[in-house]
Amino acid sequence: MISHFDHIVITVTDIERSVNFYESILLMTPITFSNGRRAMKFGNQKINLQLLGQETRNKAGVGSADICLISNWTTAKVIAHLQDKNIRILEGPVEKSGANGIIISVYINDPDLNLIEISNYKDS
Repeated sequence: MISHFDHIVITVTDIERSVNFYESILLMTPITFSNGRRAMKFGNQKINLQLLGQETRNKAGVGSADICLISNWTTAKVIAHLQDKNIRILEGPVEKSGANGIIISVYINDPDLNLIEISNYKDS
C-alpha cells in the first residue's frame, strides 16, 4: 500500500534560521509553497517547516524530530564538510541498521535540536 515518503514536517522556532541551516549545511533547496510556507527539497522528498502551533493537527514539539538522511557522499566527505562548517558531531561514524541494510551514520543537531542522522550505504 505505501511506497515511499513524500514529505515530513518538523516544528521549529525560527523558519528562516532553519532554512539557512538546511540549505548551507545539508545542501537542500529551499522552496516556498501555499500561503508562503517554507520547505527544504532534496531528491524527490521535502521537509516542511512549521512554527510551534502553526498546524493544530500536529502536536509535535520543537526539537522532537529524529530524521535519518541518506547521503550520496562518503562518510569521510560528510564529516569533512560538517567540520568545515563548524557543526558538532554528536556521534559517529557508527554502524546502524537502515531500511535496506547496514548504514554508516553520523549524528548532528539542527538549530532546534532535532536529531539529524546522515548515513551512507556505500561505505564499507
